[in-house]
Amino acid sequence: MSHAILIVLDGVGVGALPDADAYGDAGSDTLGHTAAAVGGLNLPNLRRLGLGNIHAIAGVPPAAEPTAAYGRLREISKGKDSTTGHWELMGVVTDIPYPTYPDGFPEEVLAPFRAATGRGVLGNKAASGTAIIQELGDEHVRTGDLIVYTSADSVFQIAAHQDVVPLEELYRFCEIAREQLVPPHGVSRVIARPFVGTSGAYERTPYRRDFSVIPPDDLVLERLRAHGVTVNSIGKIYDLYAGKGIAGSVKSKSNAQGMELLDAAYADDPQAPTLTLLNLVDFDMLYGHRNDPQGMARDLEAFDVWLGGFLARLRRDDLVLITADHGNDPTTPSTDHSREYVPLLAVRGGRVLGRDLGVRDTFADVGATYADYFGAPAPVHGRSFLPLLTPAEGGEA
Repeated sequence: MSHAILIVLDGVGVGALPDADAYGDAGSDTLGHTAAAVGGLNLPNLRRLGLGNIHAIAGVPPAAEPTAAYGRLREISKGKDSTTGHWELMGVVTDIPYPTYPDGFPEEVLAPFRAATGRGVLGNKAASGTAIIQELGDEHVRTGDLIVYTSADSVFQIAAHQDVVPLEELYRFCEIAREQLVPPHGVSRVIARPFVGTSGAYERTPYRRDFSVIPPDDLVLERLRAHGVTVNSIGKIYDLYAGKGIAGSVKSKSNAQGMELLDAAYADDPQAPTLTLLNLVDFDMLYGHRNDPQGMARDLEAFDVWLGGFLARLRRDDLVLITADHGNDPTTPSTDHSREYVPLLAVRGGRVLGRDLGVRDTFADVGATYADYFGAPAPVHGRSFLPLLTPAEGGEA
């Protein structure tokens, strides 16, 4: 039975989109700038696949004979959020951007939230998540009021100390906010941000949870489910799709754990056609949002080491696509997502592809390709590149 895999390197863009200036992101280049900031990246496995053929990356020159098909994806949805990016990967294009709140949320949003939760609100501004818990953590612990904040993205984030607000209660507060936040205040995501520690040393925990808007029925994952394909997810992907079309899900606390979980899932040879989705969030959460190119470089190199071993175990004709959902350039003054192209690498087990996929018109080409691979009905958006994923001349691995 066929097994396909999607690996999303969260936030790892490859250069500003033509409309990046409208988002304040002109000149952003997550991968290129990260490589330059650390004096070059050591990514031998990604280089062999063709990553350096996609984009200029210090330390990763183009491969003379790349083994993967390679290219870039252009986002056509309005926005640069994880939700819009992941949705477009699976065939849903967002034409109207989700609302953002650079000056904080209006009273018409906060008043019913306070009434429903029985808690006050602290912060209510755009802020760094790590900074705002240091700024307001003591007051939160003293009063029990919730720290509510946002960013340049369409998010309503609730931070709370786990000793003051137990996890399940924090998640319930997020569910309340999700129910209340409807158009015109229908933000893309409500995010639970639990933290622990003491005054001056508060730290976020790995028990973050995202509460996304519910995607429409034309999501490719729903088409695959109806066609008999089992879709499983690792990481935050289940939350981004609000579980739609996903049969099984497991959380991961780090990139390393996410890769371990994919190893385990792939070793368990499925008895039905299966698509496994993996999001590696540390690139975005720990390094892009915290302007840490050294950390991003280190984890990219760790991913490369793991990838070499994983691909060596790939069963014949199984399909792996590696891409991203947006950019998050750690070298710019901004700590928010950036409007960028994302990389595309396509691997078939036992095959050498060596094909240039060019610049694809939309992220939705990924979902269209999975639908084609499993023989499911084609989605409205996107064009399958599966016909290009045949071996180049002499292309047995």
